[in-house]
Amino acid sequence: MPQIYLKDIAHGRSGDKGDTSNVCVFARDPKDYPLLKRLLTVDRVRAHFGDLVPGDIHRYEVDSLHGLNFVMHKAPGGRPTFSLRPDSLRPSLFPI
Repeated sequence: MPQIYLKDIAHGRSGDKGDTSNVCVFARDPKDYPLLKRLLTVDRVRAHFGDLVPGDIHRYEVDSLHGLNFVMHKAPGGRPTFSLRPDSLRPSLFPI
């Protein structure tokens, strides 16, 4: 299977509240949603964020929007990024 980047088939949003952060990833084309569901797992998200998220990570499937919402607990300071740019955690961070 050829390597593709998440940014090529998805876009995302991120946010935080207290020590809980979330990243939502949405398929650009609904036909790519099954691929996202299969490959974008909690284990892959945990591996990507590593020690930045010592708490639980939960994945919620939002089939009606062709998206996955990852809720990450015990994120340091509730801040998934140190940049003032909005949504700088867009899903271009790792290949799938």
